[in-house]
Amino acid sequence: MQFFENRFLGNSVADWTIAVTVWVLGSAALRMLKGGIQHRLQAIAARTQNEIDDLLADVVARTRTFFLIVVGFYLGSRFVDLPERLNPWVHGLLVVGIFLQIALWGNGVIAFYVSRITRKKLAEDPATATTVSALRFLGQLVLWTAVLLLALDNLGVEITPLLTGLGVGGIAVALAVQNILGDLFASLSIVLDKPFVIGDFIIVGEHLGTVEHIGLKTTRVRSLWGEQLVFANSDLLNSRIRNFKRMYQRRVVFAVGVVYQTPADVLEKIPGWIREIVQAQPLARFDRAHLKGFGPSSLDFEVVYWVQDPDYNKYMDIQQAINLEIIRKFAAEGVEFAYPTQTLYLHKAEVA
Repeated sequence: MQFFENRFLGNSVADWTIAVTVWVLGSAALRMLKGGIQHRLQAIAARTQNEIDDLLADVVARTRTFFLIVVGFYLGSRFVDLPERLNPWVHGLLVVGIFLQIALWGNGVIAFYVSRITRKKLAEDPATATTVSALRFLGQLVLWTAVLLLALDNLGVEITPLLTGLGVGGIAVALAVQNILGDLFASLSIVLDKPFVIGDFIIVGEHLGTVEHIGLKTTRVRSLWGEQLVFANSDLLNSRIRNFKRMYQRRVVFAVGVVYQTPADVLEKIPGWIREIVQAQPLARFDRAHLKGFGPSSLDFEVVYWVQDPDYNKYMDIQQAINLEIIRKFAAEGVEFAYPTQTLYLHKAEVA
């Protein structure tokens, strides 16, 4: 018993034993309490369609062990009289633990709702899902900045000069990382202005493919050949982008050449034949067909029609059907397709 009466830092060994016991048992009890609440909420969430219990279960799951240990340590410290110089450290540890845990809880709330909205909107409106994902980053940035400033303020740090210094330092950092910031703001422009969204088929210069991911710095496109193309967001905004997903109908122009020996009255009938062939296709809207000009070895007809669907495979099916019908019609009417030919006229010179 004499041992427990010994004093250390102004407290008896018995007091320190009680404090450590409260710390250990308190941390363990808080951990068990967290596990019980989490298990209960997860069981409720599995039985209901309410998002609130899902959110609460996710928030409780994000309660970290270090936070429980800090709270237990603070409770244990109340059973001893600490030296004056140690009290600020204990208070500071508690403040850091609390605000860090608050940031993790807030981060979880943002992530929870962003994931829910993205999952619901991705099939309906890919543009909205992309915008929400970008705003998630901004929300988390604002959250962590606010938590950091509040924590410093509670630790007794004068944050007004700090904010002034951050403003000046922010300008210097912005100049140093202006390319990265350019891509970041370009990303925000893309998700807000929506020149393209995930799933769109685009052409940028000589590159083409389907948009897979729009990030804070780069956009990734899966090309027709299978490889992934990575574009800097700022480069994309400075480029001319052809977005084929926004195509509502496809304009088709093709040519047909017949031989010069075709009679004029037959040539007059060819546009009408082609009109009937094109109009027979359900998704095709005929525009025009004309004898356009005189080629080196053919009389050339130009045909224009519209496919009322942007799908490339449907366009190719319709064009194939039109080509086959033209071949059958010309064969039935005795019209010959032209092909590159050359006629040589030989003149026999008189021998003196």
